[in-house]
Amino acid sequence: MSISSEHKPLGKQVTGSLHMLSPIVELNVGGEMYTTTLSTLKKHPGSKLAEMFTGQPKLRTDSEGRFFIDRPGTYFKYILEYLRSNQVPTQCIQDVYKEALFYDIEPLIKQLEDSPQIFGELVARRQFLARVPNYSENIELMIRIARAEAVASRQSSVIVCVVRTEEDAARCQDALNSLDMDKKSVVKFGPWKAVPSISDLLDCIQMDVEAKGYKISFQPHVAEKGFRFKSQDFFYKFLFTWW
Repeated sequence: MSISSEHKPLGKQVTGSLHMLSPIVELNVGGEMYTTTLSTLKKHPGSKLAEMFTGQPKLRTDSEGRFFIDRPGTYFKYILEYLRSNQVPTQCIQDVYKEALFYDIEPLIKQLEDSPQIFGELVARRQFLARVPNYSENIELMIRIARAEAVASRQSSVIVCVVRTEEDAARCQDALNSLDMDKKSVVKFGPWKAVPSISDLLDCIQMDVEAKGYKISFQPHVAEKGFRFKSQDFFYKFLFTWW
């Protein structure tokens, strides 16, 4: 006995306009299955999510006929809960924020940006790092140097010079000229005009490298005896552990 198509949820049918189909929608979001209503998905008309389900179907379907969205399914439940009940998630804030940006759900984006986690990242940390010249490029340079030195090694190290002021930058250059090391392999951060200290920047470097999946630690780099500068004032050794 066949089931009438009018009782099948949306996602099992992909022809015709959406307003002519069942208001029940089945979704496959990155391998996670969800069932909701068309009105829930279209709750915020200006969002990308609402646009996906406005007019003709714009999404592919999986083998079961569910609409497929190629995004992390784990965090979609928080998006869906917000659409259903206006409940702002308190878990996985950073990941949910990325998904809210993707789906362009403006009210949720604004509420998440007021949370301590996102506020601290956007307003405090990122604003500080924006004042550190070539910060992102230097992070990538560190990783390239570490990977180049990783052949047949369990660990590789990268020497970093961190200077907060122009005066320190000049002293750092003098130190580089005296140190017995390849200047091209030393990554320089700074100077910057902001309150955070060298220690704060070192923590940021470690945080951002680890966010890319690397295991890393750092310590002051101590030069040989007789060196006329205190190298630990500027130089730090970042250690990448590969296995």
